[in-house]
Amino acid sequence: MQNPRQIAFLALREVHRRGAFADAALDRAFSNSQLNDLDRRLVTELVYGSVRRMRSIDFIIDKLATKKSSQQPPELRTILHLGLYQLEYLNQIPPSAAVNTTVQLAKENGFSGLSSFVNGLLRQYIRLTDNNLNPLTVTNYKSTVERLGILHSFPEWLVKLWIEQIGETETEQLCEWFNQSPTIDLRINPLKSSIAQIEAAFKSHNISTSRIPHLPQALRLNGSTGAIQNLPGYSEGWWTIQDSSAQLVTHLLAPQPGETIIDACAAPGGKTTHSAELMQDEGTIYACDKTASRLKKLKENADRLQMKSIKIHTGDSRHFPEFVNLADRVLLDAPCSGLGTLHRRADARWHHTPENIQQQSQLQSELLANAATFVKSGGVLVYATCTIHPLENETVIRSFLDSNPHWQIEPPTIDLPVQPSPEGWVKVWPHRHHMDGFFMVRLKQLKKN
Repeated sequence: MQNPRQIAFLALREVHRRGAFADAALDRAFSNSQLNDLDRRLVTELVYGSVRRMRSIDFIIDKLATKKSSQQPPELRTILHLGLYQLEYLNQIPPSAAVNTTVQLAKENGFSGLSSFVNGLLRQYIRLTDNNLNPLTVTNYKSTVERLGILHSFPEWLVKLWIEQIGETETEQLCEWFNQSPTIDLRINPLKSSIAQIEAAFKSHNISTSRIPHLPQALRLNGSTGAIQNLPGYSEGWWTIQDSSAQLVTHLLAPQPGETIIDACAAPGGKTTHSAELMQDEGTIYACDKTASRLKKLKENADRLQMKSIKIHTGDSRHFPEFVNLADRVLLDAPCSGLGTLHRRADARWHHTPENIQQQSQLQSELLANAATFVKSGGVLVYATCTIHPLENETVIRSFLDSNPHWQIEPPTIDLPVQPSPEGWVKVWPHRHHMDGFFMVRLKQLKKN
């Protein structure tokens, strides 16, 4: 089966019917097919895009069909999503091709009797947009929150939260950022290569790259590259994939050769291996995680990068008494909602609620209180998340400092592409800084007398 739209339909069916994550459903769909790179990119775009824009597309269906989207047969709704996504968001696909292939999907998946309905709805949408009457833009919304939520396809609680923090104009910019396809950043392994060597290798393969200010190991790939493992230097361990904002975290930690480092929530290992690079692979890094399969991925990365200083430690870092007062530096890259990386996780915006954010915050506070016990007197702890929700960031840190007067924030002394806050923490807003949303803060334990 090599029809890319059918493969996209099967992946989306799994997302909608079984609640599968889009990336996992996509991987399974690809494992049963043999598509060329162009078709794989189309399937990926259709699946991620349809999931991302689900609220907007449902709104269009609600406006055009007699039955609301929620009342449509689930698989027919998925087929309509695919057709409308192409018409609204993929300019490179001719409208006639989008309509015809979607009608064909309906016929091939048990909806022959409704194929004329599919055809009619899609053609009605084309007529409206040709006359500048797109339902998304001509509707009189009740509020800014509703307009931004429907137009950019986000739950309203998230839109409201962002407006409270950065205002309406920037919230719209943030929504637009999160609906773009993500960039890929590399982190050069200076123990095996140099940024100039890798730039030259990529240029010889006609792959465009650009450097990122204040991040000496970062290289951004421009445009499509094909399979990552086929790029020059991958198997030799010259580089690894890591977003720029994640690289910032380890520079803030600033591990030194010969030190003992504990990475309390380490898998899949981006910051662990970065620490080893900054330490010149001299010293000891305890890489902890409770998920053995994720630690396996960490070990594969460490082996590919040829690192010897990393020791794997399986288990929940809240239960490691052997680490008390052991480390010069501790990194707690806490499990979080991932609300700073919504452009990478198509379905994350639909999986979270204010209630589960509150639960995450509680877990983060517990992890931080425990990780602090691992630090030697006078040592350093960096707390980081890839979320921009205050409950998971500022609230956790303020609460910790209130309960632990012998700890204080140590503002960054290194040059950063992001201005630290007056309090001394660093918050990366994606639309401002053109990298994943992140929060990071360096905490120092005052020396005990």
